[in-house]
Amino acid sequence: MDFALNEEQLQAQKMVRDYVAKEVIPTIGEWDRKQEMNPAVLPRMAELGILGICIPVRYGGQGFDYITLGLVCEELERGDTTLRVIMSVHMGLNSLSLLQWGTEEQKQRFLVPQARGEQYGAFGLTEPGAGSDVAALASTARRVGDKYILNGEKMWISLATKAHNFLVVAKTDPDKGARGMTAFIVTRDMPGVTTGDLHGKLGVRAGSTGWIAMQDVEVPVENRLGEEGEGFKIAMSALDNGRYTVAAGATGLIRACLEDSLKYAHDRKTFGKPIAEHQLIKQKIAYMQQWYDAARLLYLRAGWLKNQGQRNTRETSMAKWYATDASVKAALEAVQIHGAYGFSDEYPVERYLRNSKGAVIYEGTSEIHQLMQADYALGYREDRPLRCELPAYDPELWQSEAEAIGN
Repeated sequence: MDFALNEEQLQAQKMVRDYVAKEVIPTIGEWDRKQEMNPAVLPRMAELGILGICIPVRYGGQGFDYITLGLVCEELERGDTTLRVIMSVHMGLNSLSLLQWGTEEQKQRFLVPQARGEQYGAFGLTEPGAGSDVAALASTARRVGDKYILNGEKMWISLATKAHNFLVVAKTDPDKGARGMTAFIVTRDMPGVTTGDLHGKLGVRAGSTGWIAMQDVEVPVENRLGEEGEGFKIAMSALDNGRYTVAAGATGLIRACLEDSLKYAHDRKTFGKPIAEHQLIKQKIAYMQQWYDAARLLYLRAGWLKNQGQRNTRETSMAKWYATDASVKAALEAVQIHGAYGFSDEYPVERYLRNSKGAVIYEGTSEIHQLMQADYALGYREDRPLRCELPAYDPELWQSEAEAIGN
């Protein structure tokens, strides 16, 4: 068992850490107060190759492994959750689903420009009346000849007004429940597609969150992802990848709370000595260090399984559940350590607390993951092979411009 990062992983980690330190942390507070996304973020992430970090070179990406994806997400959320959210939807939920389920033609049309950062991807599953209960979604897709007619509305969609391509799940056979769902690639320029932004969020204010409405949208059959009826399966496999990025990102948020608290604890003095010397402050610091170490090990385990091409639903669920719950606790402790200053936006810890709350809700609430883990332990749930698994990482194949990565 080797816990050391290789040279490529360390280089990617440093590149993103430097970007966050120099370009994100100095300005993110301003954009958070404005409740607007910095328009330079997406183009800059594309320029640095972050938007295609673990997509094979053949498909326009950088050819790094899935552990590198986790490291990148940790560094991004060290700066602000909004940057990691971009990776969760563009990479985790959309691009990796194209890599796993897409035909060669779909990969060339959609994955290549997304990996290059020329286009952005998003994911349309949640609806006004369907969140944790995915089978309750009301969007429909009716086949007419060589097209599907899509109708419905998606809610709480990150990058809704920024993305070019949406991976959307709709019911093609409502009588079959989860087995009657199908996945489609819907593009912004299709007639009948409209989007809008949502405002007034508790956290992730410098990010883009909105809605997608589809009214008689004609989607060609060649835009269907997977087979008809595989939409639920595709959505769940997408969530495995999205939850992995959330777990890694939440680990970065814990680290942000810890690092900022360490600095403040050394600088702030009470009763004639730095508060770092007070026993109860030490206790809070110790817990944050424990939460960070455990969360990091859990997401690295999930990343290792992804590299092997193994199903990792259980491990990724555990990583997401633990890291996001721990990030809320770490943020609460960071605010407490900062005292009255923690209650103002003069210090970033209040933003950490607001941002932390979203991740225990989206991509499976903490309660959903708690039930999943109980069912695994009790033997009520087991992972079965999918029709196609996320490809195992192969350095030679990933970094080749000629070899095909096929189904």
